[in-house]
Amino acid sequence: MREIPTITKNLLIINILCFLADSVLGMRGIDFTNIFGLHYFQAQNFHIWQLFTYMFMHAGWVHLFFNMFALWMFGGLIERTFGQRRFIIYYLVCGIGAGLCQELSQAVQVYTMIADQGATLNDMFHLTAADRMALNALTTVGASGAVYGILLAFGMTFPEERMFIFPLPVPIKAKWFVIGYAAIELFSAFSNARGATDGVAHVAHLGGMLFGYLLIRLWRRTSYSFNGWDGYEIREESTFTRLKNKLGSLFSSKGDNQKKQKNTTTYTNADWDYNARQRDKEKEIDRILDKVKKSGYDSLTEEEKKKLFDSK
Repeated sequence: MREIPTITKNLLIINILCFLADSVLGMRGIDFTNIFGLHYFQAQNFHIWQLFTYMFMHAGWVHLFFNMFALWMFGGLIERTFGQRRFIIYYLVCGIGAGLCQELSQAVQVYTMIADQGATLNDMFHLTAADRMALNALTTVGASGAVYGILLAFGMTFPEERMFIFPLPVPIKAKWFVIGYAAIELFSAFSNARGATDGVAHVAHLGGMLFGYLLIRLWRRTSYSFNGWDGYEIREESTFTRLKNKLGSLFSSKGDNQKKQKNTTTYTNADWDYNARQRDKEKEIDRILDKVKKSGYDSLTEEEKKKLFDSK
């Protein structure tokens, strides 16, 4: 546990504690799933905060185990690559996005059901109290949407990393592993839509991957610079700092501002030294990431692994 990064470790602990609380309080008649699970938005028991809390609830030990195993297996590496703050943002965005996609999927199911009974779209938004109570059965729980987002991030960040997947006899690259998983979920979602329901929120899984992909693309196009293969490294640019310095020098007076100019010069020199060190550090990290891309993570030396993880 001491070697697991902070955010990943805390997510594991929170999920396990929520499951234990659900089990213990359930014996006393308190239904945690009904309170914190994600209900359909027109259901009587729906609350907006369930879009956040549902991802910490699970339907059983098996459900919890596989989600936490995947989080432990891939989350630590992605956290070390993205950094703590960006990792928790990414995790929550994927989880909430998965919940929104599941809500949309359920809305389509409800509309199809009432349309078969001769109702219109307008009738869908004017349900009776009995209908709203019946919709409470549509409840989604689990961290799967956020975990699938992490799987996508792993495939985009380390696409050439080879993985052994049981029962395949040969290793496959991470990018094919992720694409394969997405294809299976897409096929399963279509199967559920035809009526072969398996009780799994496949649309939520795909939603987590979709929102993860969109967030990574957004980071690439805005205030973040990416190096290596489309997303190996995410680093903030000091745009605000540079803009502030330029505006400060532009509007500074020539008279009683000599002391400020002296301080600004000192700061600029210090900032230049810092940026020079950062550029050297980034070049070394880029070299290591290029090595990962070409030869895989296992090809790194212990010193290179330490540099990569300590870079955040």
